[in-house]
Amino acid sequence: MAQSPSPYSRAAWLLLGPVARQLITVRFLRGIAQGAFAVDFTLYLAARHWSAPEIGLLLMAGGLFGTLLSLLVGVTSDRVGRRSFLLIYEVGLVLGTAAVVLAPSTWVVATVAALFGFGRGANGSSGPFAPAEQAWLAQVLPSDRRGTVFSLNAALQFSGMGVGSLLAALLPYATPGVHGAAAYLPLFILNLLVAGVNLAQIWLLKETPPGESDEEDVAPGGAAAERAVRRRENRALASLVWVNMINSLGGGLIAPLLPYWFSLRFGAGPESIGPVYALTFFLTGASSLVIGRISERVGLIRSTVVPRAFGVVLLVCIPFMPTFAAAAVLYVLRSILNRGSVGARQAFGVGLVRDRRRGLASSLNSISWSLPSSIGPAIGGLLIGAGSLVWPFLLASALQLGYVVLFPRVMGRYEARKETA
Repeated sequence: MAQSPSPYSRAAWLLLGPVARQLITVRFLRGIAQGAFAVDFTLYLAARHWSAPEIGLLLMAGGLFGTLLSLLVGVTSDRVGRRSFLLIYEVGLVLGTAAVVLAPSTWVVATVAALFGFGRGANGSSGPFAPAEQAWLAQVLPSDRRGTVFSLNAALQFSGMGVGSLLAALLPYATPGVHGAAAYLPLFILNLLVAGVNLAQIWLLKETPPGESDEEDVAPGGAAAERAVRRRENRALASLVWVNMINSLGGGLIAPLLPYWFSLRFGAGPESIGPVYALTFFLTGASSLVIGRISERVGLIRSTVVPRAFGVVLLVCIPFMPTFAAAAVLYVLRSILNRGSVGARQAFGVGLVRDRRRGLASSLNSISWSLPSSIGPAIGGLLIGAGSLVWPFLLASALQLGYVVLFPRVMGRYEARKETA
């Protein structure tokens, strides 16, 4: 019997098929643009003389819009397909970013940023259209490979964010003699180029209608059995939503505002913050691969909560560090532990339902993260604006500790059921 290749080898990559490979590549490239935004966008707004509460409200608006749209996208994509939604996203991103480049007025910047979540560090996702993207990737993967492939996807998206973070350290200085907000124009040009390339890639992909590729899509036993399966899936999704919301509110309190916090606390600029973010994303990508392999042995839940427990301790310590270097080291370590489990969490979420409902599952999973994390920046911005550089971290740590305790207790039964089946 032939031995299967290592899940992260070239042979395994070729076995994924063209759709999976292209979707992962698109996410990697999108991560480059979003990595640059994660570092520079709040600094760009500060250069335009926006206050901390104003920045927080704009980030909140971007999250709320994505939350409202993502549920509609997920449910509809289960019926009409996923490719068209990704095309809509990339076309809109091209047009919106071009508008900022050509006419960077306040209302244009605010509108486009709210629509596409600029500066929120979306890890290469397609914003409110991410449920369609995740469902499409899950559709073309065998169930026994989702954990490792979603972890590979996460690793490459973090690597893209790392490349973008390095570029963020250089882009504001790419135009000699240009200072202030105008120096950040190359940031938007980069985003425009990436969106154009990804639009072309998605246009060339072919899609199998949802449900046709899943041999377990219809529950055996008739209508009564189907209703029972749906009730079980609905209970699992509802449990996942409220547990995720606790953690995402904590993450939203500080994560999108961290470059701004570094600037206030230590006077750090993009040339200092960019390399730190780059190192963070590269190492987080590596940890995603490690956690993906570990999840095959210990399960998706344990490989998620154990690293995050250590991440909570590091998050508490960051605001008390006396220097930028010390705070940056803790931030890097915390990100490796915390974000490295993204692929495992995504694989767990889409595995709770069958293919015909994976768009819905991805939407609910996305909403459970995006809605509370959208509110978080507004709260964090108000606290920072009031002069507190510590309380956002403490509140975030308390909420994320709650997630570490609750996630295995509430969701453990569903992982056990899957293994038994």
